[in-house]
Amino acid sequence: MSWAYNRPTALAHLTAAELTSWKQRIRQFQQTISLSPATTQGTLFEPVAASPADDLDPFTLPQRNAEFWREQLTDVGNAALYFVVDHEAHLLLYVGETVKANQRWKGTHDCKRYILNYVAAHRSAQLPVQVNIGFWPYAPAERKSRQALESALIGKWRSPFNKENWRQWATPFIGSAES
Repeated sequence: MSWAYNRPTALAHLTAAELTSWKQRIRQFQQTISLSPATTQGTLFEPVAASPADDLDPFTLPQRNAEFWREQLTDVGNAALYFVVDHEAHLLLYVGETVKANQRWKGTHDCKRYILNYVAAHRSAQLPVQVNIGFWPYAPAERKSRQALESALIGKWRSPFNKENWRQWATPFIGSAES
């Protein structure tokens, strides 16, 4: 466990009931995605190509500690999509893309703060939490294609740490970790 996961946060005021309720709303939605097959609009003349977003299940990817970027990595990295998941609550929290999976989080990344706040709120409420990251290494190398796939997955799963979904979920973890 890193020092970062034990830092105080302004989110300590969230009660266990509030945090649990917030997660349940998201989980109920995401369960419908997991249980329902993807629907695609058919056409009479051309076959519809399946998108990787239709079948990609972030919960089945190999788990890595959310602080993987602190490790000594020897490879050059590859294009990938990555998924921040709370495996304790079975929630997809964030979807991202990168051209070099082994280097993406070495610098500044707002999602690091969201994870710190999320974990700190759980610790304060004495709730279990298990945040990990999974990489899907089959993402397109071409940036626009990779970002289009990322966008499709953010829209499909409505991951609460992605800014596109903050308003829908009233995401409380995006504030400063220093407040």
